[in-house]
Amino acid sequence: MKRIVIIGATSALAEHCARLWLLKQPADLTLVGRDAQRVERVAADLQVRSPQSRIRIIQAEFLDPDSIGLTARRISQAGPIDIVLIAHGSLPNQTECQDDLPACRDALSINGLSPVLFAEAFAKELEQFKHGTLALIGSVAGDRGRKSNYVYGAAKGLLARYAEGLQHRFAGTGVKIVLVKPGPMETPMTAHMKGAGVKLASVEGVAKQVIKAIETGKPLLYTPEKWMLIMRIIQHLPRAIFNKLEI
Repeated sequence: MKRIVIIGATSALAEHCARLWLLKQPADLTLVGRDAQRVERVAADLQVRSPQSRIRIIQAEFLDPDSIGLTARRISQAGPIDIVLIAHGSLPNQTECQDDLPACRDALSINGLSPVLFAEAFAKELEQFKHGTLALIGSVAGDRGRKSNYVYGAAKGLLARYAEGLQHRFAGTGVKIVLVKPGPMETPMTAHMKGAGVKLASVEGVAKQVIKAIETGKPLLYTPEKWMLIMRIIQHLPRAIFNKLEI
């Protein structure tokens, strides 16, 4: 039975990935979250969908290095892990981050530092077994700083550089590192964007692509695929032109 660990199990994308995995076959699934009651609700739904699966929940502090390290060691004690999906984060308000330094710190911490700490903790465990795939959910926002979301983008940019280094570290080994860069998805976090008429990708469609990337060990996934071209254009726009854009 495949062992899968999901950090940030209550996120919409993580939950859809879990459903797709269990739809294929029963699994040994460990769900990690900050809010035990919310994680329990997700676990109960998944158990109904896949009665033969083993589903465990762990409550952890997402900004405490000691708690993160203990969580990784505790989960790894049961043996090799096949997949670790690190999917937590939040979509902060850029104006609030500009006006409120604690809000800015929190946005950088939960979207950048926390995923890196979890990845580093689990990388150590995967290295021990010389096996497994670690997937990180980044964002297209990390490809170039834009005034509409540069604090969030900075955190995701950190995650992207970190993932590149991790891929270099494990090149040629049995450990695979997958970085996923989704565009805006239709989730509770982006409800305000949908209300403003922004076209959002379906979470289920993105989840299917994430599952496929993890199965193949694809180093980098832009999803939906159009975002790879969009971000390449944005990255290479001359500064004089870029600075005139309202993005």
